[in-house]
Amino acid sequence: MQVSRANVVAMAMSLCCLLWARPGQEEALIAYEDRVLALVAEHGGRVLQRARTDGSGDQPLEIQLLTFDSQEALDGYLGDPRRLALADERDRVVARTELMNVTLD
Repeated sequence: MQVSRANVVAMAMSLCCLLWARPGQEEALIAYEDRVLALVAEHGGRVLQRARTDGSGDQPLEIQLLTFDSQEALDGYLGDPRRLALADERDRVVARTELMNVTLD
């Protein structure tokens, strides 16, 4: 079966991830994200942008824009044993995560 470029684009997905740090764990959250985001490319994904706020009030500390070739690619990243092995670290440093599908212009 031949897949056209239009079909590949239609299957791709873009995500925005918002991350809030536990109090006093801001640098640890950034270090954790450095580690897990290094795995994204191995699963057909790309980190397009990472941005940070000061995390004050109810703002997330980090905002990420990511793309994956497909839902299966995202599932592969989320289920990566190396990422899952860091679950205790994630729970220690990340207070809250929001992940949403977005359309990039």
